[in-house]
Amino acid sequence: MSQQTESPVSGLAGQRNDPSFDGVYDELVWRGLIHVSTDERELRELLAGPPITFYCGFDPTAPSLHLGNLVQLLTMRRLQLAGHRPLGLVGGSTGLVGDPRPTAERTMNTKETVSEWVGYLQGQVQRFLDFEGDNAARMVNNLDWTGPMSVIDFLRDIGKYFRVGTMIKKETVAKRLNSDEGISYSEFSYQILQGMDYLQLFRDYDCVLQTGGSDQWGNLTSGTELVRKVEGRGVHAIGTPLITNSDGTKFGKSEGNAIWLDPTMTSPYAMFQFWLNTSDADVAERIRIFTFRSRAEIEELERATAERPHAREAQRALAYDVTSLVHGVEATDKVIAASAALFGQGDLASLDLPTLQAATAELESVTVERDCLGIIELLVASGLSASNSAARRTVAEGGAYVNNQKISDVDHVVGEAHLLHGRYLLLRRGKRNLAMVDAG
Repeated sequence: MSQQTESPVSGLAGQRNDPSFDGVYDELVWRGLIHVSTDERELRELLAGPPITFYCGFDPTAPSLHLGNLVQLLTMRRLQLAGHRPLGLVGGSTGLVGDPRPTAERTMNTKETVSEWVGYLQGQVQRFLDFEGDNAARMVNNLDWTGPMSVIDFLRDIGKYFRVGTMIKKETVAKRLNSDEGISYSEFSYQILQGMDYLQLFRDYDCVLQTGGSDQWGNLTSGTELVRKVEGRGVHAIGTPLITNSDGTKFGKSEGNAIWLDPTMTSPYAMFQFWLNTSDADVAERIRIFTFRSRAEIEELERATAERPHAREAQRALAYDVTSLVHGVEATDKVIAASAALFGQGDLASLDLPTLQAATAELESVTVERDCLGIIELLVASGLSASNSAARRTVAEGGAYVNNQKISDVDHVVGEAHLLHGRYLLLRRGKRNLAMVDAG
């Protein structure tokens, strides 16, 4: 997995909560980040008062977080900017079980794999929080308190506070119980483990707020109820909305492929393009949730979308901001340079190899021998021209380009010195038809 080299809060250090709101709670509401919560009045007062400690948990069920998790990370950041103290929990124990999926049992990963993934996710969470100052963040791992606990202690000290009748009413559990798949005792018990996390963090850090996705609401309230029963204290939870596209499809996934925060799993270029392709119907919601732009800036971008949709100003702002938050400004600037260079508005030779490969990953590609670098051969081999005669016509009409250089000679042979990174060529026919050649 990749290692990030920029500061932990790269791209975030200059951000502040919007002063046009009365408080962070009202800003969260305006940005559409509160789908469900415990008592609204109490929460508003709590977040407007002295600093509190809150937490959000992430389970290592994959080697990287994804865009759905980014909603939580940015919500945590907004609360920290308002002066509150975050606890980032990566679940070394809950990750060994996995929260119940609506459709089928999770495949359990080995302890060694989960431990490795804990480290990856901790590094990603740390990038979005500030670990210095009066409201410094902390990282915690629930394996630290569940690992030493015996089964008997778990059942006596924690399990006795949970009622099966209440547990089976949780939405995901109810769906699984009514399915052919059913649900195992392991996944059924997940809500107890998560509830125990809240109790432990309440005891250790006086943590009084948990945030998470609204699909986790049953697990979140397991924690609030456990703290109430054991300690006699009222604590709170906020469930953020599940983000879906305007056509009802699941946000951030295509054919089951998530947009990951790790650059080796989803490149900065691919992430930038994902956001750039946001529909006009969705961009206003996305820019409120995923950027730190002010209310005035966002409303101006919403007007631009309505009046000048072809300019895609909001999409460009969204793509730049989110890619910068996740991968840093330098990587994002490289992406923009690569996009320009593909179509002749920049220097292809200046692109580093990972950026070049990411930018050309979706292009038609062909592998050729080093002695087959004639322009006519390349155009035909790449599929940009259907025949030798069509290729000659393209060259004669001034429509053939190699690495953005126009080729006017039908007998032109590309020299090895012009291969990008010693092996690649970008072919272009006309303005928009591209192909990648690998002469490795």
